[in-house]
This record gives sequence, structure tokens and C-alpha cells, in this order.
Amino acid sequence: MKLHTPICDLLGIKVPIVLAGMGGASTPKLAAAVSNAGGLGILGAAGCQPEELRAWIKETRALTDKPFGVDTLLPASVRRAKTLEPGKGPSPLEQVPKLQAFAREFMEKEGLTLPHTGAAPNAPARESQGRRAVFSKDFFDAQMEVVVEERVPVYAAGLGDPGPWLDRLHKNGTVVMAVVGAVRHARKVAESRVDIIVAQGHDAGGHNSPVGTMALIPQVVDAVAPIPVLGAGGITDGRGVAAALMLGAAGAWIGSAFLATDEAGIQDFQKQAIVDSDEENTVVSKSVTGKPARLIRSKWTQAYAESGHETLPMPFQSMVSGPVLMAGTMARRADIVPGFAGQGIGMIHAVRPAAEVLRDIVAGAERALAAAANSLG
Repeated sequence: MKLHTPICDLLGIKVPIVLAGMGGASTPKLAAAVSNAGGLGILGAAGCQPEELRAWIKETRALTDKPFGVDTLLPASVRRAKTLEPGKGPSPLEQVPKLQAFAREFMEKEGLTLPHTGAAPNAPARESQGRRAVFSKDFFDAQMEVVVEERVPVYAAGLGDPGPWLDRLHKNGTVVMAVVGAVRHARKVAESRVDIIVAQGHDAGGHNSPVGTMALIPQVVDAVAPIPVLGAGGITDGRGVAAALMLGAAGAWIGSAFLATDEAGIQDFQKQAIVDSDEENTVVSKSVTGKPARLIRSKWTQAYAESGHETLPMPFQSMVSGPVLMAGTMARRADIVPGFAGQGIGMIHAVRPAAEVLRDIVAGAERALAAAANSLG
């Protein structure tokens, strides 16, 4: 049974497998490898400075002549500067120094050295060509100008509603996706006229939903029909893709399966951490970004949970966690910064080429669908 759905025709790809836009991991090499193998590669550009994003797009075009996409974040709370509005008690910015002191104590205990980047001490962390990306409305707007100007084939909003840019993107022929974790969010982006909706459940790595993948996909499918839906969250092999299709999805948005690949932009020790982990090694924590995100359990997530400290909303929490994560990465400490990953990582047993991973997923899905058809026949 050949794995082909209408999403393939919409995106101009051979198989309905889309690389999740994982920040720091879905780099041009990985995106191009997935696109060249027949899926759709997506650049995880959430933390890219605008000039770096433009360079990534050009690099991807040099590596593949196939369709590819760009994923950025459009969190409504940050774009509206909602977290800076007056309220009861100290503002998030006023709470930052206290939590930074906790982070410094943690680093001292673990023997980590604070990196010297030359950036402002309160900048949210992501090192980007020697500069940190400061998550703000201006930053997101500047990224989107690059996406529009470069006329990328596909744009995916990893968080938030891309509605304000829809007319310009569609005028360029860009296919627009939005990742959601609830039916109400799916309805909102459907009203904005996105072309594809990604229903990402609680099993997923990174920012995810409180709703389980199996429950979320069919409810989103029913709510937004006829807009096609990609299933996401813990889908790591072909059986997961087949299950998503059975739930009404037109394809799958897959991240963790491509983390342990030669082309992924994460560190080798982080790839090995994925191979060494099982389904019980992940935890959902706000300690990194301020939003619930699934990652491999670490000393940082554990220490923050035990501290009793509240987390700050995006982008302020990354002012606290950023130096810890950078220092842990520099020290190659898998116990400090093993990385984001979904609950399906127990099925990942080796670091392999991305094209090989994609081929195995497709073959596995075809076998699972054929077996299901035969069992019913």
C-alpha cells in the first residue's frame, strides 16, 4: 500500500511526512535531507536573527531543489506585550534577578562556568552568530518580513496565529501551517484561512498540549474539516503515522525521530542522550521557556521543580535558564541539557542518516496500513 495522501499534492512532496520545525535541530542540512528524501523539511528558525534566517533559507535552497518550509514562533502574549501590563505583585521583569540568583547557585553547585557572550545580561537565550535573540514583537515581525521577502514555499507557525501575514504569504504562493494543541486554537487559525493545521498532542517534544495525541487529532480533524490536518506528538515510526491517518489526519509532523540523525543541529552528546533514553525519561516543564515543554529530564528541570520557584512567562524565563543551558552545552553535560524530545524516543536506538529514518518510517506505515486492511478483509 503506497503512502500517498492529498497533502502530498498540496505540498508537492512524495510522502506525507513533515519534519517538525525544531529550534536548533531542524537546520538547513536536516531540512534539505528530509526534502530530498521525499518528505517536507522545515527549518526550526524560532531563535534565528533575521539575517541568519535569510542565510538559512539561501543555504537550504542550495542543498535542495525540493519544497521546504520555515517554522517560527508567534506567541500572542509576547507580541501583545501582555506580560508587561501592570498587575498585582511584581512584574515578570522585576522577578528575573531573584531567579537568576537561583540559576547562578545551581551553576556553582554543578561546576558550570557562566559563558561570556557580550550580550545584555537580561536577554532571552539563544546564541545566534554571536548575538542573542530577544523574543519581542519587533523580533517576530522582523523574522516574518524575511519569510515574506524570501517567498518560502511553506511557512509554519509553531506557536500563535499567522493570520496577520496570511494575505501576503498567500500572494507569494506560500502554503501556511499552524501548530495547535486545542480545538479552540484550531478553530481560530482556521478562521485565519491557514492551509494546513498541525494537531500536536501531549506526547510531543517541545511545546505541546495538555491533551493526548490520540484524543486531540480526531477532534481537530472534525472541527476544521475540510482543512487538512497533520498529526503530531509521539509519532516516531510508521505505526504512529498509520495511526494518525486512521484518526483522520492527512499526514504526520515528526520531530524526535529526526533528532538522532547525522544532520540534526543538536550536539552529539544530546543525540546520544536520546538513544540512551526510554519513554519514561521525559518530563513536561516550564523551566526552560516559560511555556509547558517536553524535554528529557535533567538536573536543571529537577532542581527547578524542587525549588518551589514559579516560572516566568515567555520571554522572561529564558533570561533565567539561558545561561544554564549554554554553560551545560559548552561543558557537554547531558545531565544538564539533554534537550527537548517526545515520549516516542524509546523507539530510537541509533544515530542514523535522516533519509534512512524517513525511508523506515514510510515503509513501516505502509506495512501497518496493509496489515490493517488485511485483518479487516
